Amino acid sequence: MSYQFDWVDAFTSQPLGGNGCAVLHEAGDLSPETCMRFVRETSLSECTFLEPSDVADVKVRYFLAGREIPFAGHPTIATVASLLNRGAVTGNSLKLETGAGIVPIAIDTSGAGPAWISMTQVAPNFGAELPRELVAAVGGLHADDIVAPSQITSTGLPFCITVLKDHDTLRRVVLDVAALARMVAHLGAENKDVIEPFWVTLQGATKAGDTFSRLVLPPPNPPEDPFTGSATGAMAAYLWHHGLIKSPRFIAEQGHWLDRPGQAQVEVLGARDAITGVRVAGQAWVLMSGEVQLYPFQRSRG
Repeated sequence: MSYQFDWVDAFTSQPLGGNGCAVLHEAGDLSPETCMRFVRETSLSECTFLEPSDVADVKVRYFLAGREIPFAGHPTIATVASLLNRGAVTGNSLKLETGAGIVPIAIDTSGAGPAWISMTQVAPNFGAELPRELVAAVGGLHADDIVAPSQITSTGLPFCITVLKDHDTLRRVVLDVAALARMVAHLGAENKDVIEPFWVTLQGATKAGDTFSRLVLPPPNPPEDPFTGSATGAMAAYLWHHGLIKSPRFIAEQGHWLDRPGQAQVEVLGARDAITGVRVAGQAWVLMSGEVQLYPFQRSRG
């Protein structure tokens, strides 16, 4: 039971930046338990496991350290970069089968450096708005540190999008696991897939950026995610829908305070009250490649 893999840094054009993801090829026979154990072994936030698809070019499974999720952003960019690295992509587009549906991918290799990989996330689903005091407590903040309604928003994976007043406030975010459990309990069982608050500021980490964000995580995940592509898509839809950004096209930044700077080109598709999708584009660096030996774990089927 050996599997070819690539370790890819996504949303960066340089090695050791952005967010890392290990991509395992022809790994459809691995059980969920093995996939999660592999993620924990890498100490990454997420990894992808690929298998053939009957409805797209490839099927992608996304795993955190503790569960499978339907979709994730930086692993999607990493997966496509891995396929490109292995010569498995012949044109400038492909489709991925995910738990959130078919995700169209566009590839631009015309510039210098790694290819720009663009994924079109699905139309947003705007869910419940949460009490500011409840959400603020999750980050150890005060209610008046939040400057817009905290709302569950999904473009494939639901996040509690929370806009903070400035970078100083963003720096003060420290995860309170008990408060996170209270927030999840408040949402109820129908929102079991909701991820932690995505803390957003309307100022880039650099002059090039328009937004800067953080995602702090509970165990068994790493303490903080360097760049979160799925949350970036949900954030973009939220900001455009609520009139908090003037243009549907902007630069999102994340990870700079972790010494893993990441950047995405973002475009919200459609009018503020009729969004049809969100395009999130980034580069990726294939850091290492090799073979993973997973014998004697049981296969999931067959």
